[in-house]
Amino acid sequence: MIVNCPHCTKQLKLSDKVRDSLQLLEPGRKIKVKCINCGTPFGLDKSMQPVGPGQKGSSGRGASAPGGVKPPAPQNIEWLKDGTFQDKDVVEDIPSALLLIPENEYRDAVVKAAQTFGYRVEFAADAQEAIEKMRFVNYAAVFLHTEFEPGGIRSGSFHRYMREMNMTRRRYIFYVLIGEQFSTLYDLQAMASSANIVVNNAEIPYIGTVLKKAIPEYEELFGPLMEELQVAGK
Repeated sequence: MIVNCPHCTKQLKLSDKVRDSLQLLEPGRKIKVKCINCGTPFGLDKSMQPVGPGQKGSSGRGASAPGGVKPPAPQNIEWLKDGTFQDKDVVEDIPSALLLIPENEYRDAVVKAAQTFGYRVEFAADAQEAIEKMRFVNYAAVFLHTEFEPGGIRSGSFHRYMREMNMTRRRYIFYVLIGEQFSTLYDLQAMASSANIVVNNAEIPYIGTVLKKAIPEYEELFGPLMEELQVAGK
């Protein structure tokens, strides 16, 4: 599956992981990928799907498809004459989310909601493993339930790790805290807890709707700023 970067026009080949994430997206949603050539992020939506077998004409080269839809023209093969062609960089990097939630009825709902927003979901067995993962992977989102560690977030080592993280990295992570002590989407409580949003246990069945409101607001508010900081190398 090939796309062109809208910024530098470099041809990019999407990996199987990116295609799988696109298939899980809700209509109208996008995932952000980064161009390997110019380093600028851009969005992909579910319409970027490969054409399935049987959708070409009978000859496969310029014949009309059923319903009178004209298929794409054959690709340019002039490069065969001199043996040169333009390499296609493979886009492997897609947004990942780290879910630190006990295995209970809550987790499946959060997993499903995260996947519909294009996140590739990963888990950790404990705080130590989660911190190790954070050191090697740039997660776009982290979901932490207060029951993940004994003592909750007051004494939990992972939440302390997130609070103390340098802002050059922290600003790129959408941090969600979940627990019975929170009031869903209460901005002051989120700010006091060093999170982007907070969600009460009672609203976990509706977390997809919560993210549908919160993530676009987060991207609209911080997206342009973070792109400028990336360009400036900060």
